Amino acid sequence: MTAFADGAPCWVDVLLPDLDAGKRFYGDLFGWTFDEGAAEFGGYTQAFRDGRKAAGLMPRSDETMPTAWGIFFATSDIGRTETAVREAGGRVLHEAVPVGDLGSMLIAADPAGAVFGAWQAGAHTGFEIAGQPGSYVWMGLNTRDPAAADAFYAEVFGFAGARDAPMARPGFLPWRLPGQEREIGCRIAMDASVPADLPPHFTVCFLVDDMAEAIRTATGHGGEVVARPERSPGGPFAVFRDNQGATFGVMAPK
Repeated sequence: MTAFADGAPCWVDVLLPDLDAGKRFYGDLFGWTFDEGAAEFGGYTQAFRDGRKAAGLMPRSDETMPTAWGIFFATSDIGRTETAVREAGGRVLHEAVPVGDLGSMLIAADPAGAVFGAWQAGAHTGFEIAGQPGSYVWMGLNTRDPAAADAFYAEVFGFAGARDAPMARPGFLPWRLPGQEREIGCRIAMDASVPADLPPHFTVCFLVDDMAEAIRTATGHGGEVVARPERSPGGPFAVFRDNQGATFGVMAPK
């Protein structure tokens, strides 16, 4: 995987208070190995599955920063994406900046406050593995204003609601990129069952070989299961929280 269409999810990373604890947790859960981390980038550490880039781990330098997984969408023109975010009613939290020769990064929030990143590739193009056990497989935007979210991401990244998809239903809309048949993720309406203090957010999801084994491994390392496994068109799906507080989705094959 060396090139990503504009708008495609191309990278995920997690901000953690304890990097070594994160490496132990995710290393055992997803079979990841890790590089030594880049001192010039604050200790940013890449995770690998079978020798291929799968995700990033970043030590948290400020206690006010959230312990959370984040997602990046590919762009061929990060300046144009920054402008599009503002024009569509979003906020730019960190303006586009180069990250050495690796690429350029932008952090933004949609009109409801859900945070995401955009990445214009340089030497680092993004995932080298995805859709396989131990790697990224899916993303979901949880929002209280689905119509506004659909309009925003359509304008910024070209996301189109796949209303003809078998799993489309009220409150749950798969997204596609223009001219593509495969869904890249979904938008989920947050209803009254969701705690009022939980802000809109993206859920980053990973594929595992076996859900029961993933639960045993995560809980054995001090994590917890936030949402028990449920059936989905792609297979059993659950939400975990790691032992430092970051939540993420887990999916197993059908």
